[in-house]
Amino acid sequence: MKLIRLFDEFLSDTVNLNQTRFDDLESSINAVQKFISNSEWQPKILSYKPQGSWAHKTIIKPLVDYPFDADLLVYVDPINDWEAKDYLDSLYSKFRSSATYSEKVRRYSHCITIEYAKERKIDIAPCVKERLTPNTYEVCNRNTNAFEQSNPKQYTDWFIEQNRLSQKNNLRKITRLLKYLRDIKTRFTCPSFLFTTLLGKQVRATDIDNTSFSDLPSALITLVGRLDDWLQATPNKPDIRNPVLHSEIQSNSWDETKYQNFRTQIHRYRTWIDEAYAEADQDDSIEKWRKVFGEDFAKSEVKKKASKISVVACESFAALGRNIKDLVEGVILLGIKALPSNFTNLPHMHRPHWRDGPGGTFTINIHAHISSTRLGHNLSRTTSLSPLPPGKWIKFSAFTSNATPFPTDYKIVWRITNTDAAAAAAGALRGEFNDSSEHGTRWEQLTYRGVHIVEAFLIKKTDDRLYGKSEPFFVVIT
Repeated sequence: MKLIRLFDEFLSDTVNLNQTRFDDLESSINAVQKFISNSEWQPKILSYKPQGSWAHKTIIKPLVDYPFDADLLVYVDPINDWEAKDYLDSLYSKFRSSATYSEKVRRYSHCITIEYAKERKIDIAPCVKERLTPNTYEVCNRNTNAFEQSNPKQYTDWFIEQNRLSQKNNLRKITRLLKYLRDIKTRFTCPSFLFTTLLGKQVRATDIDNTSFSDLPSALITLVGRLDDWLQATPNKPDIRNPVLHSEIQSNSWDETKYQNFRTQIHRYRTWIDEAYAEADQDDSIEKWRKVFGEDFAKSEVKKKASKISVVACESFAALGRNIKDLVEGVILLGIKALPSNFTNLPHMHRPHWRDGPGGTFTINIHAHISSTRLGHNLSRTTSLSPLPPGKWIKFSAFTSNATPFPTDYKIVWRITNTDAAAAAAGALRGEFNDSSEHGTRWEQLTYRGVHIVEAFLIKKTDDRLYGKSEPFFVVIT
């Protein structure tokens, strides 16, 4: 299913860089340009131009504690007796002697970088115009002390044209989506400039009138399908060249192993995207798109569904001639038969990200005890589906089939999932994984009326693999 509205929300709320960060970036870049212009840096400055994701408008929101970056080119006239490293070293010295930038500036092979406390980075690269021949531009490699031919403006113009052909900014949006997928899943590596080229090359001149690009999900399945077809027909690492500068082989950033992994992973994601797109049931399609893009896709929709779990259950009870006000009452009267068929696979439940460990799995049993206070000593045993009053604390413990704790070279991770209207109204539906409070145990407070789910996952510390999962323990809060 296309789910166009949910894709728009996902881009706006999760993937795209928010306006405040854009404004801060623009302010910082204006300040940097002003500083360079007033610094008496020796080369004659011709202009400043954005490069890379900033110029292509494909910057995405960074992961937590990671900065986003923007590339700024400084076009300059050549200085006759300067080597490549002189342009970078002299610019670095100007920033290093500044009280404003001295602690923020770093120096790399092709640029100097201004870092703003894990929030953003600005990479500043001198680009020398017509040093030896007319109509040529060169960036400076400090490590090799060499000038390297470049044509960033023509590359940006090429990308803008490919984006126009893709209709409705689809190429830009898909580039952002797949960069997000790369960063959030970390299953493959592909530098942004190479990824941009690979995706841009899948757009054809005829796509301007192609109905497969009439909306974002259709364009996504088309471009990823074309990319996968090309990769599967290319068994060994190819020379992927800059489309406007044939001498630049962008795929040199990969070795054969990285290419093979990229080829494998794109094929896997292509299969999942095809399945999500073809799925006719909305709830199942949402679950399959979340398999592709993670737990933040359709977040508002899945929370809405979790908040109305009792409404759906009561409709089922009414069809059977039973007047039951909510799922809690249904479970008290009917037991586990009252739970909807998909209750242990709700969309807002985070999916396990661990790989299975070798040699089979262990049985995990959850024991639960009630206390008036957290870490209390007067504990009373309770069982799954037993009605419990709010306000108390519950201690969950994971045991082997022999009722013994697991060895300390394993850890227990808990998935705590709340449901129904009270938890939703408090923004506390959860569904994520939580560490143990102490080895093999976790304390939780009984707070929101509803039927909630606790599960234990056994992870070996040495290989971070999954060696077992408990049956769901249902916590019924009255």
